[in-house]
Amino acid sequence: MAETPRYRTTFFRLLGFLRPYKWSLGFSIVLAVGTQAAAIVAAYLTGTALAHVVEARDRRALWLLVIAILAVGLVRSLLMVGRRLISGRQALGVEFDLRNRLYAKLLRLSFRFYDSHQTGQLMSRATVDLQSVRFFLGYGLIFFFQHVLTVVGVTAVMLVFNWRLALVACAITPVLILLAYRYSSVSHPVLRDVQQKMGDMTTVAEENIVGVHVVKSFAQESNELAKFSARSNRVFARSMDANRQRAIYVPLLSFLPLVAQAGVILVGGRMVVHGDLSLTNFFFFNGLVLMLVFPLRMLGMWIGQAQRATASGERIFEVLDEIEDVADKPGAVDLPPGPGRVRFEQVSFEYAEGRPVLEGIDLELEAGRAVALIGHTGSGKTTLASLVPRFYDVTAGRVSVDGLDVRDAKVASLRREIGVVLQDPFLFSATVRENIAFARPDATDEEIERAAQLAQADEFIAELPEGYDTVIGERGITLSGGQRQRIAIARALILEPRVLILDDATASVDATTESRIRTGLRQAMEGRTTIIIAHRLSTLALADELVVLDHGRIAARGTHDQLLGTSAVYREIYEHGLLEREFAERVEARA
Repeated sequence: MAETPRYRTTFFRLLGFLRPYKWSLGFSIVLAVGTQAAAIVAAYLTGTALAHVVEARDRRALWLLVIAILAVGLVRSLLMVGRRLISGRQALGVEFDLRNRLYAKLLRLSFRFYDSHQTGQLMSRATVDLQSVRFFLGYGLIFFFQHVLTVVGVTAVMLVFNWRLALVACAITPVLILLAYRYSSVSHPVLRDVQQKMGDMTTVAEENIVGVHVVKSFAQESNELAKFSARSNRVFARSMDANRQRAIYVPLLSFLPLVAQAGVILVGGRMVVHGDLSLTNFFFFNGLVLMLVFPLRMLGMWIGQAQRATASGERIFEVLDEIEDVADKPGAVDLPPGPGRVRFEQVSFEYAEGRPVLEGIDLELEAGRAVALIGHTGSGKTTLASLVPRFYDVTAGRVSVDGLDVRDAKVASLRREIGVVLQDPFLFSATVRENIAFARPDATDEEIERAAQLAQADEFIAELPEGYDTVIGERGITLSGGQRQRIAIARALILEPRVLILDDATASVDATTESRIRTGLRQAMEGRTTIIIAHRLSTLALADELVVLDHGRIAARGTHDQLLGTSAVYREIYEHGLLEREFAERVEARA
């Protein structure tokens, strides 16, 4: 029972996207009315009028009638062309508006949303679901109105012409309405499930395309094909359920108008036999009934289209209605000028309720100093750093930059002052220049090249076919891991940020390149507050101070020498690091 109100709400919300096109919609309806009026006139000319002309044996009147029929047909065609042009533009306009609104919403949503939603599902909503809504709002709705207007207009003419026969023709209307309502109720949940399972299938396809190197590396093509086939079979099975419903209800909805036509022929024929109705008028009335048959037969199809569009609309609105948990609050201000002092005050954070990742963090990072966060995997290092640019909001406590709570700052203003280099850098399918200048599209060539030099990327960029204008593949696939990492570092440095976050920024480079990058980073870090997350001891040497995290809490803080004597956690990490370095040196020596 709860499904119907939700369906109605979604349907009327979808109609709201037609508001900017109310004038074109109104004009389309006027043209539709004109089209159907022309059809009624054509029915009269080819029925009653033709009969009178034939009885009168008037050749001149016959030629005039032929010209009138052609003129009416031409007018009707022109009206249909106009309506279709307007409807097409309206459909594309609705799709344009809805797609832009959906994409803008996806860009505003926080990391927490993407942590729990599959990319394939989101892509399915932005493509397949959007197409369903566009088709119905742009074309289906107009055709539906046109058919309703045809039924109302023709019924009115029939009532005026002969109310007895009109009642016979309309006798099946209540049954049609009841059947259409039933079809609407049973088809909606099935069609919505089809769309959902289509998104599941898209997710598998998207993962396999993006991860094709992994799939092929482990020779898992057959297993992945089986997984995709299983999802595809679910779509097929649910689509067959929808098809069975359509196979039952649509023919019934198509058959009932023929029952009405048979009734009119039976009753009208008896009236002609008894002299209560002329043969000419009987044929004219039968022509009107034929005009009712097509729109009534199409009722089932358009109800199905409406249900599919509404099911898609629900999935789209789930995204549009998602709460933006990281957004500018009322009264948010630009981050004030400052040296980049960062402070965590009794900070706690949890991704899932009841499962804390950070607890009671009290930490102040002095401006211009470099602090390394170290700890075992899962200790909360990356999470703690992610709270500074407000990728997530704290569960409790406060994070401030230069005295301002990051929740009180405008998000764009805050992130313009924070450069982030992630362990797995993402590059766009664009030129090297565009990737480096991504955060500052107005950066000059000199600034781009300076950032590349600091990141030790300028040498390999110069060796590329087109230099800085070389287009790199999707996700930077044509570059090595170390090259991608250095471009990501350059992208962060071009911001000239007051706070720099390096999350295992040298994990993908060899020891020689790491040494060169450290030299550049040491120069880039001067005068900036830097948060370093690293496992290599050589990278930790960039830090002025070390903060040890253990199970989401600060276990120790100090310099390397201090922590060796006071922190068992740090001593264990350090000793493992020495073993790793010794092992690497032995391997290099053997080579």
